[in-house]
Amino acid sequence: MQSKLLRGTFILTLGTIISKVIGLIYVIPFYQIVGKQGTQLYSYGYVPYTIFISIATAGVPLAVSKFISKYNALGEYAVGRKLFKSGLLIMLSTGILAFLAMYLAAPMLALMSDGKGQLADVTTVMRAVSFALIVVPFMSLIRGYFQGHQSMGPSAISQVVEQIARIVFTLAGAYVVLKYMNGSMVTAVSVATFAAFTGAIGGLVVLFWYWYKRKPYLDELLKQDKGTLNISLKEIYKEIFIYAAPFVFVGIANPLFQFIDQITFNRAMTGIWSKAVADAAFGILNFESHKIVIIPVSLATAFSLTLVPSVTKAFVENNRKSMFRQLNQTFQVMLYLTLPAAIGLSILAEPVYTVFYEHDVLGTQVLGAYAPVAILFSLYSVTAAILQGINEQRFTTLSLLVGLLLKFALNIPLIRLFETRGAVLATALGYTAAIIINLIVIKKYSSYSFRLVFRRCLLILAIAAIMWAGTESVYRVLLMFLSPASKSQSLLIILISASVGGVLYLYLGLKTRLVYRLFGDKVDRIMKKLRLPVKSYN
Repeated sequence: MQSKLLRGTFILTLGTIISKVIGLIYVIPFYQIVGKQGTQLYSYGYVPYTIFISIATAGVPLAVSKFISKYNALGEYAVGRKLFKSGLLIMLSTGILAFLAMYLAAPMLALMSDGKGQLADVTTVMRAVSFALIVVPFMSLIRGYFQGHQSMGPSAISQVVEQIARIVFTLAGAYVVLKYMNGSMVTAVSVATFAAFTGAIGGLVVLFWYWYKRKPYLDELLKQDKGTLNISLKEIYKEIFIYAAPFVFVGIANPLFQFIDQITFNRAMTGIWSKAVADAAFGILNFESHKIVIIPVSLATAFSLTLVPSVTKAFVENNRKSMFRQLNQTFQVMLYLTLPAAIGLSILAEPVYTVFYEHDVLGTQVLGAYAPVAILFSLYSVTAAILQGINEQRFTTLSLLVGLLLKFALNIPLIRLFETRGAVLATALGYTAAIIINLIVIKKYSSYSFRLVFRRCLLILAIAAIMWAGTESVYRVLLMFLSPASKSQSLLIILISASVGGVLYLYLGLKTRLVYRLFGDKVDRIMKKLRLPVKSYN
């Protein structure tokens, strides 16, 4: 079970990280094409879309994977197939309804987001991206079906293809509109957001191909069906809804926090600065910095997708030992991998922002403050997934509502006190409250002890602190010779500083044997290939 968890997590992690990295790298040419005005307009349209897409899919991949994993563990394969067949039509209908809802509601959403300043422009961009809602829910059901069979490859590959297709269309479309057709910025950004539809079509083609290849195997499983359960469609969808409702909240957590910024940020900032400065700051917060910060979170996202069916299976079989082992490993690996990434981003905020966008004092400040929040994003994602696995998903709704309420109450006061970084602080406090609630529920309802994880976390924090000191020292020395205002020199600063920090972090992980405890014999195999000394992790 442990090796299957790691294998599935590795596949989804790789796919998700590749997808996120591609989604990050494209920001560099996209920013050069459309500039600050374009990224701000893009953000206004895309944040509501992510909320609609989460509601339209209703947490389908995770909910379906949990449902199918549960009944597969019981040998009732026909139940999952019954859900799949009927679900395709339902998700297509849901997608069409979501598209119509967003398309028609776009003027109202635009008014909430930016007042009358860019009402027509924001409405146009929102309507352009809404077309993707027709396809994505349908695609999400197929992904969930494969994940429920512990098959993570189709989801991973389709994510990458979807992202590549979307980004190629985004860059080519925006460039052609502005450079060859002499079109407006609104038209260019509308074409860029419509790319979500073309990307979804690309991902769907991949899933159809996997279905064609895997159908004989899935049909063989169907022949092994025990046939002891005859569950009606009504009962199936009732159970799916119970699973899915909390997933909706988990899926829209980050977009909702962003949406609170979208409807409050400019109103708070215009009391301090001009509207032009407030608009630029909003683009830095909700698009430019967020695109970079979200990269370390891809690991937690992959863990969440893999963790739900695995924990569900152990929970249904009442195998607490296996479940606790998975939880121990997940918490530790997540922190071990996300912590150095968040610290590194915070330290190197100035050269990183310069490489991706341009040298900007405010951008540096916001990214430096925002980077550590990635750890909270990751921890919330994983703890919420665990609650799904132990059938206490109702508490994810409670924890998120508490976090959002705190964010909404504190956002304007903190922005007025600390300007853009105040919005980051409000987000951090909201997520912290939600995570604390999740951890309390996990301990109470699963009898899980955090003792081992707490001890290991202290060790990881100690190693990370040493890495931080080493990276910071190297960075300060490099600043004596190189300028973070230059893109090429900033890239050199990042490569040298990150390499030193990464090597130091890995060396300390090996020296303390922590890496061996987290990744097992896989470390030995890698060390042998690199012809390095091998130590037993037992």
